[in-house]
Amino acid sequence: MRGEDVQQPELFSYGSLEERVPSDHPLRPIRLMVDVTLKEMSRRFDAIYDEEGRKSIPPERLLRALLVQLLYSVRSERMLMEQLEYNLLFGWFVGLSANEPVWHPTVFTKNRDRLLEGAVAEEFFSLIVEQARAKKLLSDEHFTVDGTLIEAWAGQKSFQRRKSDDDRWNPPPRDPGNNPSVNWHKQKRRNDTHQSLTDPWARLFKKTRGAEAKLAYLGHVLTENRNGIVVDVRVTQATGTAEREAALDMLSGKPEAKRATLGADRGYDTASFVHRLREIKVTPHVAQNNSNRRSAVNGRTTRHAGYALSQRTRKRVEEVFGWMKTVALQRKTRFLGPDRTGWMFTFAAAAYNLVRMRNLQTANA
Repeated sequence: MRGEDVQQPELFSYGSLEERVPSDHPLRPIRLMVDVTLKEMSRRFDAIYDEEGRKSIPPERLLRALLVQLLYSVRSERMLMEQLEYNLLFGWFVGLSANEPVWHPTVFTKNRDRLLEGAVAEEFFSLIVEQARAKKLLSDEHFTVDGTLIEAWAGQKSFQRRKSDDDRWNPPPRDPGNNPSVNWHKQKRRNDTHQSLTDPWARLFKKTRGAEAKLAYLGHVLTENRNGIVVDVRVTQATGTAEREAALDMLSGKPEAKRATLGADRGYDTASFVHRLREIKVTPHVAQNNSNRRSAVNGRTTRHAGYALSQRTRKRVEEVFGWMKTVALQRKTRFLGPDRTGWMFTFAAAAYNLVRMRNLQTANA
């Protein structure tokens, strides 16, 4: 018998959100790992908030809301608040009840900015990595490093010549060739002579030859080779040496007595970088660059089977960048300055680790 299409809504609905979310939903294991981490961060939250005054949005709910925004590619805080109004799954993950009012987008943004000013993302990321280490998902000997371009929240028109007293007396020189390298008001744009009025810390940079130069930052990750989990992360200004400097900085916490290997692409194949790696007892499994000079990695390293294995494994770091850019909205930052951009990039790396750990536990179950 055909059922009737009755449009009359019910007056009451009984049951909790916990009952409505399926027991095998993929967000459940992530929520468990997040709750353990947030419980350990209670002292950090106490240091950020005053004991007196009006109660704010709980920081635990703020971080869960930011996390669900990254996991489901919600483009803005306004859209996130709209989703929390009717998406029961999002409300359950954040910790809201079915009848609890959702925050105004401006209130949410102002409370979020308080977390951006503290080292909350760094501690959250570190605690997630510790959970992976406790579950024996990490390798302490074999790593991969790489960097990616993060487009700055600034347009090309904001990249203008720095103001100085000598500008009117020393105009930029013109290229005498038939194809002059000028592209903005007949001026050659360079980072040492120009600066963005929107984001002064952004730099005009292109990561590959022939690509378009953009105002950007560089995001760096250090992954372990066993399961591809991110163990360290940095955001720096976009310079030609930033990737190698960030790699050494991320390796500075390695125990000096323990040897390790580091896989990397040809951009890291310089004599100074390879020499510094050997000083800290890290074997440079760096791809050889023989295009225009002699490689700093000799046959003493490349003859071993571990070198070829590292070269195959290091390409998995692109999966991290692919997920963070397409899912976690890190292709272009929505913040100004390297500190706030780095905060969200670190938080996105923690979100990737949560998804990766969930997948590994599901596969091993």
